[in-house]
Amino acid sequence: MLRPALLLVLLALLGACATPADDARLSLGRSTVAEAQALYGTPTRIWPEPDGGKTLEYAQQPYGSHCYLLRFDANGLLLGKRDGLAPAERARIVPGMSVEQVQRMLGRERTRVAYANSGEEVWDWNVEPTFSGTWMRFNVHFVNGAVARTSETIVDPSRMRWAY
Repeated sequence: MLRPALLLVLLALLGACATPADDARLSLGRSTVAEAQALYGTPTRIWPEPDGGKTLEYAQQPYGSHCYLLRFDANGLLLGKRDGLAPAERARIVPGMSVEQVQRMLGRERTRVAYANSGEEVWDWNVEPTFSGTWMRFNVHFVNGAVARTSETIVDPSRMRWAY
């Protein structure tokens, strides 16, 4: 009697392995906002778009290393899906961008720290590491509400218990 129940749990867990960026159940031009929310639940944030569409943000911070962004048109049909924390997306963050522009591209941050002496506020995100066996953070340094620069930090895994 326990075996069928265990099988159902394992099947549910396998279905949960798909992410919004690679889920074959979400097809461009056909999937709807309602279908995405049925699969992935309530988004972290919903961004309105100028054309009447919206972007659903599924951030994994503070513990994960992805932020899935699903873009829908004004009719609620899926136009695009991307991981805002992929290396190519992070590379699009440039000096002068506003806080809102960065949030729309990368999603919810892990932490924010203000440095009085430098006048910087540094936001960070956990991202996929470049080197195996390490943890990595992507940092955006803001001065007066605009990006001044970006940086990356490698976190020693033995110190991870203090990292969050």
